[in-house]
Amino acid sequence: MNILITGGTGFIGSALTKSLIKQGNSVTVLSRDPIKVTTICGPGVTALADIRQLTPDDNFQAIINLAGAPIFDARWSDTRKQLLRDSRINLTTQLVECMARMSIKPEVFISGSAIGYYGDQGDTLLTEQSSIRPDFSQQLCADWEAAAIKAEQFGIRVCLIRTGLVIAEGGGLLQRMLLPFNLGLGGRLGNGNQWMSWIHRQDWIAIAEAMIADKSLQGAYNATAPHPVTNAEFTKTLAACLNRPALLPVPAWVLKTLLGEMSELVLGSQRVIPDRLLSYGFKFQYNDLAGAINQALNRGE
Repeated sequence: MNILITGGTGFIGSALTKSLIKQGNSVTVLSRDPIKVTTICGPGVTALADIRQLTPDDNFQAIINLAGAPIFDARWSDTRKQLLRDSRINLTTQLVECMARMSIKPEVFISGSAIGYYGDQGDTLLTEQSSIRPDFSQQLCADWEAAAIKAEQFGIRVCLIRTGLVIAEGGGLLQRMLLPFNLGLGGRLGNGNQWMSWIHRQDWIAIAEAMIADKSLQGAYNATAPHPVTNAEFTKTLAACLNRPALLPVPAWVLKTLLGEMSELVLGSQRVIPDRLLSYGFKFQYNDLAGAINQALNRGE
């Protein structure tokens, strides 16, 4: 299968690219840095430096859209918020426009989103059918999805993958937390009651691959493990896996002072379950948080 990926050099995208190549697929990665594509993804991947290089004669059976400026890398100024929107929504719109011009349409368009789509909802159990609570992250995800779903008008099957906090070695949430926890400086954030809906990267990849292969999969799916945990439980589990104490909580006011509006990412609560995937019969390899963390720490299978 011939597959195009945006965001293919990222924490999730690079692992997905390697998995797809290993299965014998031909993968093209859209990236402004072609050298980085080869370095991160390996020599078997084709690098495309500019979306304008896509032509009506291109024939991709699947297009996977994971591009977007990192949401946690800088404080949310007005300029940063616009960058977060442009890097997701504008690129998605451009991709759909390219697909519209292609003589042979892709069979499936998988577009990234996040569980931020639901907004901060406390203890409410959230499925794909749940209502939303507006905030910046929610609007960002909703507009991102709205741009992607327009591909359906060209007869393309669209899957929206609402990703939770991704656990794996070498990056993501866990990488940010390891240093303070290894130093014994870890602790809950705020009161620790906010829910963290997580997923192991290997399960995320399996979900994306199922979306490519199974034509019955369409619409929005929560890419989260079936058992979300509170921040206090996540903190306790990570500390136990590292054999370190977790005695230094960070008060909510400190996070709000340091991060401003971006503090909603760590203090907000989304108790999400993958209802549609479970109904479909998807089997998660990592249902247990400790098992997922230990694997990422190279202490488990």
